[in-house]
Amino acid sequence: MYSSLASFGLNGIEPYIVSVEVDSRRAMPGFDIVGLPDAAVKESRERVRSAVQNLGYPNRASKVVANLAPADTKKQGSVYDLPILLALLAACGYEELDFDGAAVIGEIGLSGEIRGVAGVLPMVLDAGKLGFSRVVVPVQNAAEASVAIGVQVLCAGHAKEVVAYFKGERALPNASDIQGEIKRPTPQYTPDLADVKGQPEAKRALEVAAAGGHNMLLIGPPGTGKSMLAKRIPSILPPMTSEESIEVTKVHSVAGLLPTGVPLLEQRPFRSPHHTVSAASLIGGGPLPRPGEISLAHTGVLFLDELPQFQKNVLEVLRQPLEDGVVNISRVRQRLTYPSQAMLVAAMNPCPCGLFGHPTQNCACAPMAISRYLGRISGPLLDRIDIHVEALPVEYEQLTSDRKEESSAVVRERVSAARKIQVERFSGMGYAISCNAHISDSLLVEVCRMEPAAEKLLQSAFDRMGLSARGYGRILKVARTVADLDSAERIGASHIAQAIQMRNLDRKYWSG
Repeated sequence: MYSSLASFGLNGIEPYIVSVEVDSRRAMPGFDIVGLPDAAVKESRERVRSAVQNLGYPNRASKVVANLAPADTKKQGSVYDLPILLALLAACGYEELDFDGAAVIGEIGLSGEIRGVAGVLPMVLDAGKLGFSRVVVPVQNAAEASVAIGVQVLCAGHAKEVVAYFKGERALPNASDIQGEIKRPTPQYTPDLADVKGQPEAKRALEVAAAGGHNMLLIGPPGTGKSMLAKRIPSILPPMTSEESIEVTKVHSVAGLLPTGVPLLEQRPFRSPHHTVSAASLIGGGPLPRPGEISLAHTGVLFLDELPQFQKNVLEVLRQPLEDGVVNISRVRQRLTYPSQAMLVAAMNPCPCGLFGHPTQNCACAPMAISRYLGRISGPLLDRIDIHVEALPVEYEQLTSDRKEESSAVVRERVSAARKIQVERFSGMGYAISCNAHISDSLLVEVCRMEPAAEKLLQSAFDRMGLSARGYGRILKVARTVADLDSAERIGASHIAQAIQMRNLDRKYWSG
């Protein structure tokens, strides 16, 4: 006998339909799974076989073949356990089950218990578009599944419940009933920028970077607060929109990193991988492709502390994702795409001892050692970082001062106002661009209109600094953000001057 049931696979964060077909007939006993299954999928036959017996069904000597179509696409994970079990019960004549309009997701334990799986959110979000009226998911995934609209999402904790449901003997609870009303809590912004004493230039650079979504490099001696500043960037970023929240949650769901009971991530992500991270871990991929750190930081911050300590080949793979805002991973039989519109924030010392350029202490490094150290950061990567800011040592008077520093809440209001200006500008032009850092080259002239004095200043800087075309575009984008913070329609000379000031450290350290 033959039976089939629908499930889902994931191509990056985009779902596609997987038809689970099971055929059972009298022959030499066996159980095969075909359709390019990985090791986890192949092992499901043992889980399913044990679950069938522990559910009380008699052992029938038959040849069982489970096919996962399309057969030319790699299938991964334990998501197909439950649909294989249900299709097998129908194919072997154990039960008469009605699968009309249904898709099923879930891992099976040996006792028949249903366990949660990764990637449920993108699957259920598009289930209605793919033609399904109902989807059965593990009860552990109820929170993220409750976000779906346009499709009935049902939850179960044991295979007996699902069998009874498809036999028409009982109902399954809706994911939204289990999760309850989805409430959007007010994000808690900690730590606060008010904790940082001094560093007015660096704080201003942080504000500009956050307002425009610009990549940023903090460079300075040890102990000047570079990491402290970087870790406070999320506290001044504007709240995520509903669309951003869903997209970020989809990436974390696919990676299996979504906290239990959390329907949607509300806080912009902040990822800080160790400098021993591999290229695959940083941008995604690996034997079983999954999102990398830059995709997990989508719409948030990817912080690379001690930048020269990262392997050079690892840093170089960041160039394309930073430029395009997506990561493309190609394999022989598949091509995956993950979003990667994250702010890159990097911190580094200016030399191995950290004292090169220090105003009061002498550097003990040889010139060749300094050159080798700085040479670990390539010119093309440096060119993709919009803002370069120097973190200078804080004076004793600043550390002991009673002066109250500006809080993150105050800065966040200015940043949010600037972001609102950008969203309205681009939506009015018909573009889905959220911040100035993502302005395409074709839009630069139209969006970054300058006053005559500003244009003259930029031309002078271009000739004097020997800027590349990319460097020219980066300065224009930063200047556009500075103008937005001032609510200025056109870019003025002061805006260009600030943007140039935030871009010239590469001349101090890399061109000496």
